[in-house]
Amino acid sequence: MSDTMYVTKETFDKLREELHRMKTVDRPASSRAIAEAREKGDLKENAEYDAAKEAQGMLEAKIKQLEGSISTAKIIDASSIDTSKVTILTKVTITNMATKKTVTYQLVGEKEADLKLGKISAGSPIGKGLMGKVVGEIAEVQAPNGVMKFRVDDISI
Repeated sequence: MSDTMYVTKETFDKLREELHRMKTVDRPASSRAIAEAREKGDLKENAEYDAAKEAQGMLEAKIKQLEGSISTAKIIDASSIDTSKVTILTKVTITNMATKKTVTYQLVGEKEADLKLGKISAGSPIGKGLMGKVVGEIAEVQAPNGVMKFRVDDISI
């Protein structure tokens, strides 16, 4: 996990809040669940104890993953974005050359991607194909059904 993860300040704050909650609320609750299950008798045949230990292991793995994400995060400031070309956090209006359908996407980091909100990951096939393009340029994107061509119509913040 050495790749830089680009995020907005809001997303970074949400990640830190989630990590804090996991460490201060979820971790102690997991420990209590194990202690309660341990009190119920023989650990060899105690399914509740096994389930609590497994849940604790999963929680610790999530905490470790989140800590890794936070450590590689780079906060992007919208005021410092160059709109002369497609970069992370820019909104790009593109036209599918085959269907003539026009859509607008915002290129964001992986953790912020949400297609319903028009946010696609800069690491997605379309995101990668659009990065660095300027208005009027054609981006060729390799898709499972072949090469798709998109014309960049507008770049904004």
